[in-house]
Amino acid sequence: MASTSRTRTGRGRGRGRGTGSGSSSLPPPPSTLPLIIEEFFIVVYEDPLVKKVRTPKKFADYLDGKEPAKVYLRAADCGPRLWTVEVLFDGQGRMYLDKGWEKFSIAHGVDFGWFVHFKYEGDDVLTVKVFDGTMCRRYYYSDDEDTMMKATTT
Repeated sequence: MASTSRTRTGRGRGRGRGTGSGSSSLPPPPSTLPLIIEEFFIVVYEDPLVKKVRTPKKFADYLDGKEPAKVYLRAADCGPRLWTVEVLFDGQGRMYLDKGWEKFSIAHGVDFGWFVHFKYEGDDVLTVKVFDGTMCRRYYYSDDEDTMMKATTT
């Protein structure tokens, strides 16, 4: 009985997968590229109504030298409203969203076990997406402080 299996060396020959003298426009190795941390997320493991929440150290390092006194949170796809949140740097490379975070988290119904995704847009603005305990994103109809937030899950 003859074997019908092919050897690995028999596949792909002549299809440009070799190490020939092709293009020399390879990207630089990752260690030589500048570190740009524009997006991060937090998982709410403690009471979501805590007065402050810590951002990842790499994001704090990315802002090194800028260290804003406050940032502005905007709920993604929810209009132009900006929520002012004071920022605290502890001198050990850690950054916290402080006064104003509690108000934002209450208005957006952030709860234990939820994921909160942040994208740095520049000018101290962070766009925020909230994912609930089912791992689905919450969409908000209104970001008016005087109106109760209505949300749907997708």
